[in-house]
Amino acid sequence: MSRHRLLISLVLLNGLLLVPALALPGNNPVLAVEALVVWAALCGLTQHRQRLSSVLAAVYALLVLLVLADALIRQSLGRGLNLYLEIGLLDATWNLLTTNLGPALAVAGLLFLAIALVALGWLFRCLLGQVGQHAPRQMSKPLWLMAGLAAAGSVTPWIGSPAWALVAHQASLVHQTHNTQQAFASELGTGSGGQRQASPLAQLAGRDVIFGFVESYGISALADDRYRPLTQPALDTLARELKAAGLTVATGRLQSPIQGGQSWLGHTSVLSGLWIGNQLAYETLLSSGYSTLIDDFRSTGHRTLAIMPAITQPWPEGRLLGYSQIYDHDDLGYLGPAFNWVTMPDQYTWYRFQQLRQGSDRPVFAELALISSHAPWVPILPVLEDWEAIGRGEIFQRWQGAGEAPVSLWRDPDRVRLHYGQAIAYALATAGGFAGRYLGDSALLILLGDHQPAPLITGEGASRDVVVHVISADPALVAPFLSGQLPGFRPGVWPDLRTAGAPMSRFRAFLHDQFGDS
Repeated sequence: MSRHRLLISLVLLNGLLLVPALALPGNNPVLAVEALVVWAALCGLTQHRQRLSSVLAAVYALLVLLVLADALIRQSLGRGLNLYLEIGLLDATWNLLTTNLGPALAVAGLLFLAIALVALGWLFRCLLGQVGQHAPRQMSKPLWLMAGLAAAGSVTPWIGSPAWALVAHQASLVHQTHNTQQAFASELGTGSGGQRQASPLAQLAGRDVIFGFVESYGISALADDRYRPLTQPALDTLARELKAAGLTVATGRLQSPIQGGQSWLGHTSVLSGLWIGNQLAYETLLSSGYSTLIDDFRSTGHRTLAIMPAITQPWPEGRLLGYSQIYDHDDLGYLGPAFNWVTMPDQYTWYRFQQLRQGSDRPVFAELALISSHAPWVPILPVLEDWEAIGRGEIFQRWQGAGEAPVSLWRDPDRVRLHYGQAIAYALATAGGFAGRYLGDSALLILLGDHQPAPLITGEGASRDVVVHVISADPALVAPFLSGQLPGFRPGVWPDLRTAGAPMSRFRAFLHDQFGDS
């Protein structure tokens, strides 16, 4: 009977120790060598078995937490866990949870997670107790078996060490990321990665230049059959509005360094002309004094503005980037309601920006973060026909509490995808409304996505390209984008869906080639 209990306990222990393999795609063993290592350790210890079991249970709970974090990051950001990068994102993650779920549900979720991990740790410790209670008095049997399996594991994928492999993988990532970061810092210091010093864009002097970053406006919104029925009518309407206003448009695509989140990395890749693929690269850039398009346009004579409706806390990074003026949530004077994570609708952001633009005594270079297409994509607001009635946003009070709760919506992935497509259509409608009414004769509007949405929306392995619309009443400002220097651009509101876009990091150099000193 004791042998049967030992066998059952070892099988269950082996099953639990296979869980870390879930964070290592392509690694699917059915036997975990760690189960035998634990068995051998318990055979060799009698006096300290309980203490060892408690320590191992805590370590196991931590490993499960890493596996869960890896799954969450893969679904939200399209990449695996990297502890070297994730530590700096804890504040952003908490902010996202509280704004979408509310503080009470966010805390309840974390408590549930903690209880689940404690329960798993307790189960693991109980199994260790069973293994220790029925283990042979000598280590020879588990050691011989472990040695045999380890040897067999070198020739078969069915035997492995998932827990050790997960720890080793994270250690390797820490080492690689640190070295990559050091190389990037050196590159910034020498200026070898791009244009370190600011340089004017002489051919854009005297013209307003507007970068409107549309949240999650990835190429899948147009290329994926699930979203095209929603976005195609929006693009058709956009084309009609622009034509009626006498505006020319060309559309292409750019490759973003990120997916699903961390929009500021996409913004900064465009602005700096460097590939800003993670938070460490972003922070290194900010501390380096490296110039960006913000500095280029300041040297051209522009007033540089950041319109950031989602910034609700101090933003020292914005000061380091050197804007003439930052308009965050409080500075935009919005008196309407928030809509879950979305602090104010895009239509208000565009309208308020136009007021600021009209009040400027010199041309502006503006970066707008347009957030209505940010998850959770509920509610979807209508576009107001009378823009002058927007005022300070009180008009949006009628939609306060509209739509279902995000927690309810996100139980159904198909409905989440439907809302995503509708949110992109809304973002395009408000951008088209702004351009048709307010862009003017000499301005250049570059409307682009910051990144693709999460893999839940795009599917695994989707392109990381985003859509870029270049709009102006002056065809000469649009023509350079059709020169072929940036692949995938063509006239109209649709990009070339078959040609991959250039990296975002090429965009600054392109602007200097086309609009700099000739």
